[in-house]
Amino acid sequence: MIERTVRPLLPVDLGLTLGPMCRGRSDPTMRIEPSGVWRATRTPDGPVTTHIRARAGEGTVTMSAWGPGAAWAVEAFPRLVGADDAEDGFLAGAGVVGDLHRRLPGLRIGRSAAVVEALVPSILEQKVVGLEAKRSWAGLVRHLGEPAPGPGAGRLRVAPEPAVLAATPSWVFHRFGVERKRADTVRLACSYARRLEETVTMTPEDARRRLTALPGIGPWTAAEVGLVALGDADAVSVGDYHLPNQVAWALAGEPRADDARMLELLEPWPGHRGRVIRLITHGAGAAPRFGPRMPLRSIAGI
Repeated sequence: MIERTVRPLLPVDLGLTLGPMCRGRSDPTMRIEPSGVWRATRTPDGPVTTHIRARAGEGTVTMSAWGPGAAWAVEAFPRLVGADDAEDGFLAGAGVVGDLHRRLPGLRIGRSAAVVEALVPSILEQKVVGLEAKRSWAGLVRHLGEPAPGPGAGRLRVAPEPAVLAATPSWVFHRFGVERKRADTVRLACSYARRLEETVTMTPEDARRRLTALPGIGPWTAAEVGLVALGDADAVSVGDYHLPNQVAWALAGEPRADDARMLELLEPWPGHRGRVIRLITHGAGAAPRFGPRMPLRSIAGI
């Protein structure tokens, strides 16, 4: 076991900061608990189990790591929890965003540096209900992943290797509620895993260009990956079903909006539009709903 403690520049709320990396309560790769966050991931050096906890009174955050990837994980640990996120250039203002910023002082923009691990569940979330995608992700991880090392064994699993997903037939994805189109996108993306992982060293613009060069990866998916894996505080998930309504409701009291209106409302925060969206989704109420909810489907039963 390797352990490291850091003192972030600003307060860190682990639930708010690492929450976007967890795909629901059934995600086999993560557990967010009062005592800290357990996470299993795959690093360039191999799998690792990490346990992260914050000591609010001391202003420190500590990671313990087990497995072949432990040294890599503790080296990347400060960036994961946003310890260096100084919010440079971010002016919250005195309105709704300023109020949310004061209420959620520990929300940092971290970066997992695990591009494919963020990309695969984001592809699964394309054009489907969130619960449906979370079930698919959990099923694939349990079926194709591996037990986490150290104390993570028995409670966590490491996401499947990209090579395993790339070689998995589409009918296996179908068993977990994923139709052929999304399955083929996952398999194609995983076949280019090495090239995609290189985006961690690129500018946000270049990373988006490389991600969206793959068929099936559009601006929405690239933004989801950018915010989670690359620490892009300006990432905006254009094309989201609910997000424009939520942003417009929080910032302008408008129950309905399109992407153009959402981008217009976010203009006062250049470079930090993703941060503002995170504050809104965590701290502001949802926009009023006027129509029926999207139904859950049973693709596996078709």
